[in-house]
Amino acid sequence: MNQILSTDSMPPPRLGPEGDLRRIRSNPDFWYPVAWSRELKPGKTIGVRYAGQPIALIRPKEGDVFALEDRCAHRQVPLSKGQVTGQSVQCCYHGWAYGRSGRCIDVPYLGKGKLPNGVRTYPCREQDGLIFVFPGDAAKAETVPLPHLSQVANPAYKTRRFGRHVKCHYSFMHENLMDMNHQFMHMKQMGQMKPRFLGQDSGPGMIEARYTFARTGGKQPIGEALVFGQKRDNSAKYAHRDVMTIRTEYPYQTLKIQSEGEDPVMDLWIAYVPQDAEELTNRVFGLLSIKRPKIPGLLDAAWPFLVAFTERIFREDREIVELEQAAWNELGGDHNQEVFPVIQNLRALLARCGIPAGAES
Repeated sequence: MNQILSTDSMPPPRLGPEGDLRRIRSNPDFWYPVAWSRELKPGKTIGVRYAGQPIALIRPKEGDVFALEDRCAHRQVPLSKGQVTGQSVQCCYHGWAYGRSGRCIDVPYLGKGKLPNGVRTYPCREQDGLIFVFPGDAAKAETVPLPHLSQVANPAYKTRRFGRHVKCHYSFMHENLMDMNHQFMHMKQMGQMKPRFLGQDSGPGMIEARYTFARTGGKQPIGEALVFGQKRDNSAKYAHRDVMTIRTEYPYQTLKIQSEGEDPVMDLWIAYVPQDAEELTNRVFGLLSIKRPKIPGLLDAAWPFLVAFTERIFREDREIVELEQAAWNELGGDHNQEVFPVIQNLRALLARCGIPAGAES
């Protein structure tokens, strides 16, 4: 591997036991996906979570989705078990109703002048098949843009939406994707691949790493051929031709593969949303866009092969990060000895952008 020194002039801080990265909480002042649009039908409600906060998503039969704290102010029963009526949701227990603002607008057995306090409301947006909430300071929501999902609406690409619950701290996920030296683990699926690290860039809230690859053994998988739109052998012609660019732009990650001067052949956007209060489990939301080849219908016909190929890769990644989390649990903290400069800088970025345990507002 050809290592190039960081472009960041500031050396990454060392995270000792008191600054364990796995104890850093995610920063809530960003838009986080919490559900797929397809999960929430008109006139229905579902319960989701962000870092231990229960959130009810409500989709009226007419109008936009809105999000409330998933607890009725009366007996703390989940509002996601309730009934959508017009632009409000009624608790399944006593019928207390809450509007978009979170204000209690009706208690069936009380007069209108005696209504109690309501529940917290969350800024909520829907984009590209995802439902986002802003779990932090609601006053900041209008100043923070939604993430740009570049290829999802582009007809030149076909997009796979995927995601699962993964039993690990979100930082393990960022490290796994950013460090392509772990291709060793995918040898059975990918064949023997030699990565070349080209270097990294950094900026406020961002770090980026670039790689190329050469196949040193084994046959090209069908799924990989579908990504590149052609079959590639082990010859020098294809070695280090395509550049893979991986970026953490807090709190999201992207991965693009492209040749110089050409559109990406693959464009991945991915987010890791903490589920429990300790943030040791996350829900993954991924959008994998593949550029359509020149032959019409080819990608659609072969799509099941690509889905199966990528699912095997993601399964191996999921298993390995859960093993990392299990080791952290058993050892009582982070004992990793990180030597790769880009991952050292990534860890520092996640620590700077996140919230230390116990410092939540």
